Amino acid sequence: MLKLFLWLRYLRKRRIIFLSIAAVALSVSLLIVVASLFTGFINAFERSAVEMLGDVVIAPPPGVPIHRYPLLVERLEQTDIVEAATGTLYSQGLLNVGIGNVRPVSIWGIEAVARARVTGFKDALLRQRPLPGEPSFEVPEMPDADGGFVGIGVVAEADPNTDEYDQTAVLEEMLGQRVVLTTGTMDATDDSDRTPRRKLLPFHIADIVFTGVHDLDTGFVYVPIETLADVLYPGQDAPATTINIKLKPGTDPALAVAQIRGLWDVFAERQLGWSEYWRKTATEIVTAREMQRRYVEEIRKQMGVLLLIFGVVSFTVVVLVFCIFYMIVRLKQRDIAILKSCGAASVSVAWIFLGFGMTVGVVGAAIGAVGGYAITKNINAVEEAIRVLFGLKLWSSSVYMFARIPNEVDWASALPIVALAIGAAAIGALTPAIVAALTRPVEVLRYE
Repeated sequence: MLKLFLWLRYLRKRRIIFLSIAAVALSVSLLIVVASLFTGFINAFERSAVEMLGDVVIAPPPGVPIHRYPLLVERLEQTDIVEAATGTLYSQGLLNVGIGNVRPVSIWGIEAVARARVTGFKDALLRQRPLPGEPSFEVPEMPDADGGFVGIGVVAEADPNTDEYDQTAVLEEMLGQRVVLTTGTMDATDDSDRTPRRKLLPFHIADIVFTGVHDLDTGFVYVPIETLADVLYPGQDAPATTINIKLKPGTDPALAVAQIRGLWDVFAERQLGWSEYWRKTATEIVTAREMQRRYVEEIRKQMGVLLLIFGVVSFTVVVLVFCIFYMIVRLKQRDIAILKSCGAASVSVAWIFLGFGMTVGVVGAAIGAVGGYAITKNINAVEEAIRVLFGLKLWSSSVYMFARIPNEVDWASALPIVALAIGAAAIGALTPAIVAALTRPVEVLRYE
């Protein structure tokens, strides 16, 4: 009770203590927000890869398609680890949206229904997302037309101030519009002569794709895989450039990749006649998260460096607590001497100030944790308020890939930050506590 009484008395009399609490709170809040934003960005990046590619991807060498891919998909779905699989045919080209409006795009030939089963593709379709049933390339009120999907950023521009699209207006304006894809293929007249040929692929826009990922929204077009195969590989048997796989819940990705690799090896040898090099070395079978590993590792390095810099800056909390507590000890020499003269042990006196320092750390860390949580959860509102008040757009999807700032709190980083903040406050109070313990009552209370 005596310790609590003294702590409350010091808080009331020495309000500079609140400066220590504020310093701890600001440091904790800053570090939690930084760690959470970086971790949230990494999680969003990995999640977007899974949502668009599936859990596992089979990718043969560039320019070498997998023929008879429906047979491979059927065999994969017969296993006890694969929930669904689909093929994708990739190419590049130019999309003519109108007179003078030509955009370079990446072209994905997909199966709309199978794609929705493997990924969250239907959730990205503005028109068909709220509709029941499976997605399709059917164009509304044009049953005989060839349909396709386009990214919202391919046919529209985001508001430069808000970085947002008017989705309703874009859908109303572009739905059913006829556009033309220009791509190319290699026509072989004999074994030595391969001539590039221009291929045109007209279609009507059946839906608009909005994923929230800048690169996908501004540079991708989706058409039926059979249509694209007829253009790129006429007469060939069901080609695909990648196989996208969704695993069943609870499946270990590492074990699944090993099993899929074994199934692929048998299929490629017996059905495609590929050599061992093409089957095992040239073909990549990885999880979608592993495909982004190098980029994620670089982001984690940047996060580590930034946390280190802010951590060093925040270490000034130790100095601040030391200065404030040392000042209190020097000013309260008579109180300390009276306590010791009444029989208080040096250890008990030291614990008064050390415990007070830890209490300052606990209170400051708690306030900082609450503040960090609130800022992280409302980071998009904070960014919008800054834009409205100061006309400064801090977050742009063209730079940071995503339409919204990830606002997930990284508790795995927050808890160690809180613990370190409490420890830093205790370290700052340690030397003043020792000085208080070494106080000699005779020297302080003597009358001269």
